[in-house]
Amino acid sequence: MVIRVGTYNVRSMYDDNAALTRVIRAMAPDVLCVQEAPRLAGWRRKRARLAAAAGLRLVSGRRFGGVAVLAAPDVRVLHAESHLLRAFTGLERRGVAIAVVERGDVRLTVASVHLDLSAPARLSHAAEIMFLAGRAAERFAAPLVLAGDVNEQPGGATWRYLTRKLIDCYPLAPRGDGLTFSARSPGRRLDAVFAAPVLRVRSCGGVDAVAADLTAATDHLPVVAELLAG
Repeated sequence: MVIRVGTYNVRSMYDDNAALTRVIRAMAPDVLCVQEAPRLAGWRRKRARLAAAAGLRLVSGRRFGGVAVLAAPDVRVLHAESHLLRAFTGLERRGVAIAVVERGDVRLTVASVHLDLSAPARLSHAAEIMFLAGRAAERFAAPLVLAGDVNEQPGGATWRYLTRKLIDCYPLAPRGDGLTFSARSPGRRLDAVFAAPVLRVRSCGGVDAVAADLTAATDHLPVVAELLAG
């Protein structure tokens, strides 16, 4: 069975939320990793409202760190946890949201991440995330999928670190040009889905959504990977 894992930086829902909902519905994710989820007043309500409007439910993610995992109604959630990552003076506090999910014969540990603009912090947090998410993956015998806004392009130090143990899904079965930022003028691939090598990638890339919605919803473009058990 195929499981669709998506990632989307929603810019705190500051833009056109109706367009954002339509894009997420076009993604048709079984599991959605969100970055820049609302963190200010009413954050729980805003996250829950977005999930419900898109036909999903919120399963993991705390206020600070701005990351969350959403899942479709037919996806079983076996475990959920979230963590704040190491603090760096003068930098935004980062976090990771983790969920162990199951759909049919596919069981995954999914981690939503939003790495820092600072290269040293980005690499440090990537190592921390791999430890935390890897621990959950081992505990539940569920291969790891890490998805999010890397804030770095392929070939960077953090990207190379992540692909020591995980596979960058896009080059294996690309859909579209892969560029995700900015939504209005895509020139960089900052958003990605990485998967354990035991998983098979049927496709990975952009979403067939209305162009006007993609530019109105937020400043990033979404990514969806179709994964199968190995």
